[in-house]
Amino acid sequence: MTADRQTAGRARRGRDWSSLEGNLFASYACRPGLTPERAALSTFATSLAVADLASAFLPDGAARVTLKWPNDVLVGGRKVAGILLESSAGQGGKVAWLVIGMGVNLAAAPPAGEIRPGGAAPTSLAAEGAKPASPAEALEVLGAALPRWLARLEAGGFEAVRAPWLARAGHLGEIIGAGLVRERLEGVFEDVDETGALVLRTREGAVRHISAADIYFPD
Repeated sequence: MTADRQTAGRARRGRDWSSLEGNLFASYACRPGLTPERAALSTFATSLAVADLASAFLPDGAARVTLKWPNDVLVGGRKVAGILLESSAGQGGKVAWLVIGMGVNLAAAPPAGEIRPGGAAPTSLAAEGAKPASPAEALEVLGAALPRWLARLEAGGFEAVRAPWLARAGHLGEIIGAGLVRERLEGVFEDVDETGALVLRTREGAVRHISAADIYFPD
């Protein structure tokens, strides 16, 4: 399902998503028959598919495309796409249905002033020198890449997408910040564990496995 325009786009934690005309707004619905924990890992497969989309239109391919844990795609360190999963509980502890929402800035990006403090600055593929891409053209690329990555996740488990995701992870091995509900941490982004949690070694030397946080990059 796609839309030419959204009037009430949503991002993580109830935030608004700026929906500018000329960009791609798409949702992929499925009944994966997975536990909620396994279904949540679809974010990583989707990030790789959206990265493939960006790489297909940029003149330097994948050279500047990186992934920001857990659900953003960056070009040159600036946010070009976001992903949101929504699901419903089914029987036997499995997910009844899963909807993967994707917003990709093809032609335009929201003003920097609309971005939450600490968030990655916005950009668009057009601003990064990509060849012109209509939403329909971008969807054709995404429509081929997304089922392929999801099938890889289903067949091989998280390990099948974890290594490719880490290969494109931005700021891996560097100092990052993590805003949790009750605290803020800074430390080295060391890994993503087998559950999809971010592994952070704090400045005090403690190793934290973080399942949900707003990630930022200190100056």
